[in-house]
Amino acid sequence: MQALERACFFDLNARPNRLEYIIPPRGFMNSWVLIVLMAALCATIFVAGRSRSLNVATGVGGTRYLNSLPFYYGMLSALWAILPALVLVTLWKIFDGQIIEHIVISELPDDVVFEDASQRGLMLNQIYNIMNGQLSADAAPAYLADSVARLQALKAHADLLVAVLVVMMMVGLGGFAWWRINPQLRARAQVENVFQLVLLGCSSLAILTTIGIVMSVLWESLRFFHAVPITDFLFGLEWSPQTAIRKDQVAGSSSFGAVPLFAGTLLIAGIAMLVAVPTGLMSAIYLSEYAHKKVRAIVKPLLEVLAGIPTVVYGFFAAITVAPFIRDTAVSMGLDNYMAVTSESALAAGLVMGVMIIPFISSLSDDVINAVPQSLRDGALGLGATRSEVIRQVVIPAALPGIVGGVLLAVSRAIGETMIVVMAAGLAAKLTANPLDSVTTVTVQIVTLLVGDQEFDSPKTLAAFALGLMLFIVTLALNYVALHVVRKYREQYE
Repeated sequence: MQALERACFFDLNARPNRLEYIIPPRGFMNSWVLIVLMAALCATIFVAGRSRSLNVATGVGGTRYLNSLPFYYGMLSALWAILPALVLVTLWKIFDGQIIEHIVISELPDDVVFEDASQRGLMLNQIYNIMNGQLSADAAPAYLADSVARLQALKAHADLLVAVLVVMMMVGLGGFAWWRINPQLRARAQVENVFQLVLLGCSSLAILTTIGIVMSVLWESLRFFHAVPITDFLFGLEWSPQTAIRKDQVAGSSSFGAVPLFAGTLLIAGIAMLVAVPTGLMSAIYLSEYAHKKVRAIVKPLLEVLAGIPTVVYGFFAAITVAPFIRDTAVSMGLDNYMAVTSESALAAGLVMGVMIIPFISSLSDDVINAVPQSLRDGALGLGATRSEVIRQVVIPAALPGIVGGVLLAVSRAIGETMIVVMAAGLAAKLTANPLDSVTTVTVQIVTLLVGDQEFDSPKTLAAFALGLMLFIVTLALNYVALHVVRKYREQYE
């Protein structure tokens, strides 16, 4: 214990009141040391269990008289040791901060009173900043120095206690599993059951995460619709969420009609699809059916380079090059006399977004087309079909499920894109079909509503969740339509 106190620079049983004690010590039982220790113990228990199974096999006439291979006996012993220890460590890592912080806060002087949770959090931030050296210890009050030292002591003591408990648990449970080894023990079945449960948990994690996201978005959306009628949101023609964020602000006139946002999203996504789908599909057909192997080896990597370019680069290209070119061209043609022509336009954002999406459609469609059996092509050619007829009437229908999947991925990317729209199409929520005018999208407004000093009780902030719910419903509808198309054509070619 004295060595531990010297390593921590203070007495664990006393509450120091000197500022020099608040120098943050480096914990000698940190997470990495504990992980290495657990791994070493697990490996040792595995070897011990395997060795015992071999010894047991020697006494009964060989390993063929064992119910399972020696590997499974060692694995079962290791699982008995490691799984409960992992549960203990996980639970402690989840709750240790809250427990230790509660103890530290409860030991503050009586004259330190917190009016709300925010002041308590501010105090904890100051304590952690002093402990991490981000704030000067010389300017800290005496009770803060005392709290920092106490926090360090509790963390060091708790880490050591958890490490001791983990070692004792692993040794005890591993020894129990080692003692249970006998020729009739169905070690392989038990090990496989454990791994099946692990795989089931991993599979369920994605489903539970999706359910959690949907429920959280749905709950916040219901709060929004409690303040704003759903009919005004779905059918309103004006979007101006100017509400008071804090109590000291005065709210202006506000309206939450999302139709302009939906229209802007569909307009930009539609322009992007008009560019990306034909170009990507035609390039995939050329690369898979017409291009020479050497040409394909050069062109396809160059085409896929577009997928690695950051969207902010596309946004700069759209804002600096494409948007001014479209505006100048429209003005030179006299279109500004008949419609609004702005420097930020849906056409500029849609064109650049379409170029960005081309690699997704091209790469996925190319892989799907190449997966079509060559026997289908040979059979069609043998019946007298031309090469273009084979592509149109055999290859494309057979590859349609994969092509639809690629297009859906591209649509989702177009609907969810934010940076290009912000830089090239603007933030103005306008209900217009003019591609030369500035518009905005649902995702851009979600980001705008959640940026800055916001309160989640405000309808302005809750509107972001309602917009997210609408995006989820639209995506779900697109997936349903795609599945219907895929099943229809798959029945004809299987």
